[in-house]
Amino acid sequence: QVQLVESGGGLVQPGDSLRLSCAASRSIFSTYNMGWYRQAPGKQRELVAIITTQGSTNYADSVKGRFTISRDNAKNTLYLQMNSLKPEDTAVYYCKASNLMFVWWGQGTQVTVSS
Repeated sequence: QVQLVESGGGLVQPGDSLRLSCAASRSIFSTYNMGWYRQAPGKQRELVAIITTQGSTNYADSVKGRFTISRDNAKNTLYLQMNSLKPEDTAVYYCKASNLMFVWWGQGTQVTVSS
């Protein structure tokens, strides 16, 4: 089993930055692809960014150039650096670990972008 705990969310103004963290309960980055997803009220959960076991990254078009996914293998922690935040980025952000056999989700952290 894998526990994922997100942190770093909050209320910010448009144009501000935030860094989300996702701490894993054990070393998993060599065997799990990791991703950030978000769900806004009344909308489906959507992919924000992923990083594979090999370190390849991919982003939703809506966040390209503004968000960066990264990981610290020594700390078993996944990050999402979010810059130039917009009101439409408001959502609950979830961390996900997945491979061919298992899928694990964190509990989510709220990000609200409002003036």
